Amino acid sequence: MTASPSQADTPADDRLDKGVLKIAGVTVLGAIMSILDVTVVSVALPTFQQVFDAQYSTVAWTMTAYTLALATVIPLTGWAADRFGTKRLYILALTAFTLGSVLCSLAWSIESLIIFRVVQGLGGGMLMPLGMTILTRAAGPARIGRVMAVLGVPMLLGPIAGPILGGWLIEIASWHWIFLINLPIGVLAVILAARVFDKDVPTPSQSFDFVGMLLLSPGLALFLFGVSSIPETGTAASARVIIPAVVGVVLMAAFVWHALRKDHPLIDLRLFRHRSLTAAVLTMSLFAVAFFGAGLLFPSYFIQVRMETTLDAGLLLAPQGLGAMVTMPIVGRLVDKYGPGRFVLFGLVLIVGGMGVFTQLTNTTPYIVLLGALFVMGLGMGSTMMPIMTGALAALRPVEVARGSTLMNIIQQSAGSIGTALLSVLLTNSLQNKPAVELANGAAAGNQEAIAAFTPQVQSEVPVQAAEAFASTFWVAAVLMLLCFIPALMLPRKPAVQQAGAAPVVMH
Repeated sequence: MTASPSQADTPADDRLDKGVLKIAGVTVLGAIMSILDVTVVSVALPTFQQVFDAQYSTVAWTMTAYTLALATVIPLTGWAADRFGTKRLYILALTAFTLGSVLCSLAWSIESLIIFRVVQGLGGGMLMPLGMTILTRAAGPARIGRVMAVLGVPMLLGPIAGPILGGWLIEIASWHWIFLINLPIGVLAVILAARVFDKDVPTPSQSFDFVGMLLLSPGLALFLFGVSSIPETGTAASARVIIPAVVGVVLMAAFVWHALRKDHPLIDLRLFRHRSLTAAVLTMSLFAVAFFGAGLLFPSYFIQVRMETTLDAGLLLAPQGLGAMVTMPIVGRLVDKYGPGRFVLFGLVLIVGGMGVFTQLTNTTPYIVLLGALFVMGLGMGSTMMPIMTGALAALRPVEVARGSTLMNIIQQSAGSIGTALLSVLLTNSLQNKPAVELANGAAAGNQEAIAAFTPQVQSEVPVQAAEAFASTFWVAAVLMLLCFIPALMLPRKPAVQQAGAAPVVMH
């Protein structure tokens, strides 16, 4: 059995003891499954089109439905963790996710696959916030930076390893195995969670905020549905985008009004009285928009401009993960000693510098330059994402951690979806403004006029102009990353244990 949270708060030394490392291992297993499944399916979309004889706009719902299910269930996690206990809820979430994975592998139509992806998402949405809650309670404020670094590994490596794993499984087996691979991992995680996690001690039951749930969960899902529809419609002015997005914003605004007047709301907005959490939320919002948006561009450039296979494109992104693995454990330890503020700023400098290389992209930029830039960005990412999370949670009281981690996961999920949609539309519009690319697309679609105009000279211009479109889109991501410096300057620059002992700072 592991040490109790109260014992973990005052360790004999500041090293991660065996009990905390066991807990970290179990939570990382769950996080890996949840995060990999977001990206591993992306490479299977063409396969789904062929197998189920469906349009791309339809098969894309296998990803959108999972994301919407994640967003819908995350707000419930904080209350449910307090009411039923983190251990039993984590095991329930793992079971739902694993069952959903098996059902996905048995799908007989694209409609059934989309429904089963919702089941997966309902379980997967709880895994990350619950994992954060369990880890931070076990390690205590003095070691929160290091446990966040451990949990950050799947968050940073998921977008890189997902396409590699998905492409490999489809090549050597079939699409069913991108889901079936979760079965042995899920069963192992359930067994380990039952053995390793401490027995639950649920807090006294608070009344469930049904009004808050009816406002926030549908509001968040509708807003993300509208935003996620932008790449498909090609414009934000479409009714399919505007109507759900506006209704979602209205529902979320109504939730804010409701939450500030209720004693125990679904998400406690009074947590924003902690200055470090407020700064972390602002920083994470901008960071997730830029980071996850740019994460879409990297493999697309290698595939569309450099004509690499999906598997090779995933392998070319490996330096980014390697860079993160170098800095994450080092920064995790230093954050516990000196606070997250200065390390986040250092990481942002590295990311902006690496991303600056991609703003100068051509269709012949040497791979050694691109891989070096990705490695530098990885060094920066290992110094940013999880220290931002540390800054958010370190000053919270133990009873606030579950709701704080839930809040941060909502912010990350929403901002990531916005970033992906935003940069996808900007890239599409930029490509459409390139004459050679438009002719190539017309020729590929069988347009006779485009085919007649598609001369060898025009053909040679396609990769040149496509690279220019990617470079201009990377400029947007770089500017968004630069804006992160403003709220990051407000992140704490002292050890988490000192913050936890201080009274919260009220923001005016």
